[in-house]
Amino acid sequence: MNILYKFQRTVVFILKSTMYVCLIATFFLIFGTEYEWIVHLSRTTGVTFVTFCVVEAALVSVYGGYAIGRLKSKPIVISLALATFVTDFVTHLQLCIMNVNENNNPHFVYESPHLLLLVMLIQGVLIIFFTYFGNYVYFTINPPEKCCVITSSEESLNNIMPKIRRYKKQYDVVHMIHYTSKNVFDIINDCNTVFLYDIPATEKTLLNEYCYARNKNIYFNFEMNDVVMLGARPAVLDDKPLVSAVVRDLTFEQRFVKRLMDIVISGVGLVVCGPLMLICAAMIKAEDGGSVFFRQLRATKGGELFNVYKFRTMKEENAENRSVTSDDDRITKIGKYLRKFRIDELPQLINIFKGEMSVVGPRPEMVENVDKYTAELPEFSYRLRVKGGLTGYAQIAGKYNTSPKDKLVLDLMYIEKYSLWLDFKLIMQTVTVLLRAGDSTKAFSKQKNKYHFTEK
Repeated sequence: MNILYKFQRTVVFILKSTMYVCLIATFFLIFGTEYEWIVHLSRTTGVTFVTFCVVEAALVSVYGGYAIGRLKSKPIVISLALATFVTDFVTHLQLCIMNVNENNNPHFVYESPHLLLLVMLIQGVLIIFFTYFGNYVYFTINPPEKCCVITSSEESLNNIMPKIRRYKKQYDVVHMIHYTSKNVFDIINDCNTVFLYDIPATEKTLLNEYCYARNKNIYFNFEMNDVVMLGARPAVLDDKPLVSAVVRDLTFEQRFVKRLMDIVISGVGLVVCGPLMLICAAMIKAEDGGSVFFRQLRATKGGELFNVYKFRTMKEENAENRSVTSDDDRITKIGKYLRKFRIDELPQLINIFKGEMSVVGPRPEMVENVDKYTAELPEFSYRLRVKGGLTGYAQIAGKYNTSPKDKLVLDLMYIEKYSLWLDFKLIMQTVTVLLRAGDSTKAFSKQKNKYHFTEK
């Protein structure tokens, strides 16, 4: 097993290194036709090379890197392409700046955009090739892990199995059992990976320890105790090892910088997106003559209420205050597109500029949903510890129809792990939501039971 694991890591390293060398070589060779000095050893060449590598590394940490074997090919391509194309633009901009001198351009000129497009085109092809070929090689030498799913009911089984089935190349589910099954330990011994889902805390702890003792890979769903532990750290009191979970709040400096970011981003956003917002307003008005904006009471930090602004995407005469479902006849024609690409959210830049919302934070919920979800999940009130946001971890990692509990966990993960760098990453990653618009904006629908226990 160790030999196979080392071989897999070697193959991934070779593929990753080759791909990045090809991406860098493409940039330098093509731009070398215009800027001959970057293909010769010089201080300027070194600066350009370092800029490309540093920006690429930073953006790869934001969007994700060459995660073959762990993710599907399409998300990897999107992440790598975004990181590389932004790197190309920044490095090309630097080349144009460095070309301002008495021998070339006396003032700044943005030169050769056609070369930038050619570089991006070739790099896009390279990224697609290395991603799909990399996953093909990885899964050829690495068969799916033999898995079992242990849960407490067939309803829970039908919540988790569709998620696992999306990764058939990674996981081969051979057993689906109830946690009280008399054969549960024998089945664990027969598998490489164990999914524990919706199991009572005592039994989950027992099964976790059993799996850990036998070197089994473990996946289990978050509970509140797991969320608390995200912000915890080891501590030693005298000679007693403890876990310290200190209540977190933003420092004065963090609140100041976060608010400053909100003002700058929303102000620039309103100016840049102004023409698009005017076009959307005109199209909404032209379709049925109704109002352009939709206002709805939402709850934010401390339960404070405010009116959120959105472009109206539903018929005014039939816009009951409830969540959207599949094939919802309340949605207008233009509204379908506004919702698909999240354009209906743009007016919330006004809320952010006014200080009612932040750019990043848990989505402010409808007042009716707050009462409903808090009744079902008392922990839902914890997400009101911070100001509601336009984007957030739950919007990027989740979907429109992600369950309230899973959205809550994602929001609490953000709160516990908060940092200004995390805000920056989530703002940058919001672009990926638009690129998977059809999936991320999928509405609620009734799911039929498909999966049953192999034995109880």
